[in-house]
This record gives sequence, structure tokens and C-alpha cells, in this order.
Amino acid sequence: MDAGVRFWHFADMTQPTAPAIPAYQLYGEQHAFPDVLHCEAIRDRAAGHDWRIGAHRHLHLHQLFLLRTGEIALTLDGARLTPAPPVALSIPRGVAHSFRFAAGTEGHVVTLPLQELAPLFPDGAEALDRPALAPADAALAALFRAIAAEHRGSAPLRAGMLRALAGQALAAIWRAGGQAAAGPAVDPRLVRFAAAVPDRLRDRWSVADHARALAVSPRHLSRLCRAAWGISAQGYVEAQTMREACRLLAYTRASVQSVGHQLGFDDPSYFTRAFRRHLGLSPKAYRARLDGQGD
Repeated sequence: MDAGVRFWHFADMTQPTAPAIPAYQLYGEQHAFPDVLHCEAIRDRAAGHDWRIGAHRHLHLHQLFLLRTGEIALTLDGARLTPAPPVALSIPRGVAHSFRFAAGTEGHVVTLPLQELAPLFPDGAEALDRPALAPADAALAALFRAIAAEHRGSAPLRAGMLRALAGQALAAIWRAGGQAAAGPAVDPRLVRFAAAVPDRLRDRWSVADHARALAVSPRHLSRLCRAAWGISAQGYVEAQTMREACRLLAYTRASVQSVGHQLGFDDPSYFTRAFRRHLGLSPKAYRARLDGQGD
């Protein structure tokens, strides 16, 4: 399903929990992320924002940038950088970042859920958790062109090809740049928490359950989440639950009631209310929009 090709940035939750550095799925819209990844030219989004992207972070999404020409100033968790194009950048989920581009800057941004990347790198936790900056050679530029072309198309095995190309791009950036832009490593307890949340959605684990498994208090777990991601532990669990609901609604034909049940909601009406609170529309309306039947 290719409905996601229209969007680069989408709001993660309807109510921001950290006004100074908001947490988004992607920037400035209220739709969920139904595609394997999204690829967009820098000019297509940045030009409409006067070539400035304000400080924000993403809870579940990893971004890869290729900046071919122009001038760029950016911040990564408060560190200011002015890399000279051509340059490539890997920004993991949770890293606060902002951009200021010179008008006419050319390049691409590739955005994909961490769950699409993580299986490709079972031994690559550092590359998935820490940013990297690298010179962009001709081979890396060709990878981004291939991602953009594949994303626009509908060839057989498209999803697998997109995952493979994105994984290759991340590996190339990390190998070329290493830790050149790396900030502090993510607290290992948060890494374990983020990995456990998707596995425990169907069990409806509470924040207290997760905290107990990590040998910390629920309050301390929330402090760690707010420091790293700008959102409470409960907010993170709820956002991940709704992200998985969107994925099931987009990629399966399971009934709304079945989707809710798979995520631990015994009451279908409660699931619908929770979904509407986070997405601004009902699960049925969300699926209809993806199918081209909504407004």
C-alpha cells in the first residue's frame, strides 16, 4: 500500500508532551505511516517552511539524509553542525534535530520505522541508536536515487527492495562516518524498554510491568523516557500501541474488533475511542482513507 508517499512528517500524538522539543511521527501532519518507508526531496517539504525545519524528534522513526548541494546548518541534540555537501546523515529515533537550508538546497530524506531497519542489523545497535555524518560519494548518491525510484514505483517485491536499499544506505553512512556526529549513547535500559514494548502489546503490559522487568521504578522509567524522547513511559507505550494498530489496519484485512483484540483491548468501543483520541479519526475511517474511500 503506497498511501504514505504523500507525507514526510506526521504528528505522533495529538497532544505534545514536550512543547520545547515536540515528538512527531513525521513533521506537521496528522496521518499515520502506512508504507515501508517514505522518500522525499528536501525542497518538497523545506521550501514550504522557508527552508527551516524546527527542532523536533521522532519516537519510532529513523531518518537518512543525502544533501547534494547548498548550505546546511543543523543541530543534533543541541550540537551545532555545518557540514559541506555532498554529505549524508543518519538520525536515529529520539535524537532532537533541526535544519536550516539555503534556498534551493538539493537532496533527499528517507524515513522509515525502526522496526523495518532493526531486523537487518542484529549486531548494529550502535548504528541504530547514534547519529552519524559522512561524505556522500557517488555510490551513496546512487543508493538514494535507487530508493527514490523504487519508492515511486510498484514493481514486484517492492517492500523487500526498499528495506534492502535503506539498510545498505545506513551501513554505508555508518562505515564512512562512524561516530563523527555521535552523541551520547542511549541508556541501555531504554533500549531494552523500546525492544520489549512491541513484544508485550498483546499482553497489555503496564508501565509498572516494564519498570519491574528493568528493575527500576515507574517514575524513574518515565524520567528516562522524557530525557531521551520528550515523552512519558505511558505516552511511549500508547504511541507504540497506536502505531501497531495503524500497521494492522493498513496491511491486514482483520476486522477492527480483531485488531483491537490483538492489541489487548477486550472492549471494541474502548479501542475505537483510544484510536480516535490519538489519530483524530476512527479505525474504520482510517482504513477507508488508506483505501481511497475517505475524504
